[in-house]
Amino acid sequence: MKKHPIRAFFLVMPEVQLLDITGPTHLFYEATTYGAQIEMHYLSLNQDTEAVSCAGISLGQLKPFNNFELTKNDILFIPGLASHLFFADDFTVKNQIFFEWLKQQARNSAKICSVCTGAYILGFGGLLDSKNCTTHWKYFEDFQTRFPKTKLLSNRLLVKDGTIYSSAGVSSGIDLALFVLEELYGPVFTSKVAKEVVIYLRRTEDDPQLSVFLQNRNHLETRIHATQDRLAQNLSQKNNIEALAENVHMSPRNLTRLFKKTTGITIGKYLEKLRVELAIKLLSDGSTVKMVVNACGLKSSNQLRSLLKKHNSNLPSQLQDIMS
Repeated sequence: MKKHPIRAFFLVMPEVQLLDITGPTHLFYEATTYGAQIEMHYLSLNQDTEAVSCAGISLGQLKPFNNFELTKNDILFIPGLASHLFFADDFTVKNQIFFEWLKQQARNSAKICSVCTGAYILGFGGLLDSKNCTTHWKYFEDFQTRFPKTKLLSNRLLVKDGTIYSSAGVSSGIDLALFVLEELYGPVFTSKVAKEVVIYLRRTEDDPQLSVFLQNRNHLETRIHATQDRLAQNLSQKNNIEALAENVHMSPRNLTRLFKKTTGITIGKYLEKLRVELAIKLLSDGSTVKMVVNACGLKSSNQLRSLLKKHNSNLPSQLQDIMS
């Protein structure tokens, strides 16, 4: 846990998309209840202390953005807003002072995170030139036309390029908040926050420290997410392809093809990886070999040994002794 407070800023623009702003802010709030020292500030795009969301709910106690100078230890979330605002011809002119401020914060190496169409704000500010990013699928064509120097990545929940972060839209802002929290406080702390708000974590697979239970989840195919959930939550049971396919209303053949195409790994390999990670965790926690065999849905201790040797050539010494 970091000893010094981190400042998290949330820009609240007129006609802001509610979930874009409330999702990440609530995750950061929950983090403070678990001991994270986070100072949260809510910024207005002008001098107003209140903004009305696209749903008509007013959000108050806002502070002008130019009251603050961000540093490399600060985070700024920029949510999406009603499209007619950023499509207006005078949008950049009216907000030129803000965009100059935003560029300076990027130069200060602050983490700048866009949610949904918040990516347009980063684009208008010139922060996405030669950068990878994503945004809401509905705006892909327009976004690429407006910002041709940006490398827009489709079918991605979130993208990180240096200190610039972007997410696909609405609920993916929650995934982005969890991703940033994990960078700051680690996976164990973040899993507690996610559990508190009953969220199954999905993160970018570019993170080398990612748990296998979170890997191969950076996609938007709901049927494959449902299959991955079923596998992860029922490791002790037999998971045959027919039952998995029936659960998502697909044929076994089509599910097999779509799973590999979407995740880059076969169902069998994915299941093996889940079993290996669970086995290592249980053995490290002191569970007996018999208990681990049952929890992982395996037939024998020999099968467990073979699986661990196949996927983990460098097991911790204490586990090597247990499995010898």
